[in-house]
Amino acid sequence: MTRKIRVEVGSGNVFADLGLPDAESHFLKAQIVSEIYRLTNVRKLTQAAVGKLIGTTQPEVSRMFRGHFREYSVERLMGFLTAFDRDVEIVVRPRKRAGKPGRITFTADAA
Repeated sequence: MTRKIRVEVGSGNVFADLGLPDAESHFLKAQIVSEIYRLTNVRKLTQAAVGKLIGTTQPEVSRMFRGHFREYSVERLMGFLTAFDRDVEIVVRPRKRAGKPGRITFTADAA
């Protein structure tokens, strides 16, 4: 006997899908932290070395990598990226669909 499984298509933002407050901001922060984590692994850095690089402690880096980054501002997280020799650009352009609210997206060059 087989059971029917109900599948829902997500919005692309798990925080919004879960109905969490400030979902867009939290999703952006998660993407930035994910890039910091990727850079950490590519460069084979310890959490202590990352803490020194970005001006925080190893326990704070550990907390951030475990998903506890709500208390960080987007601005501070972008500052962490610049500590990894990354340029951060903010580009504003007209929305393709007029009448709909704009959105914030994050794209990282792997280079």
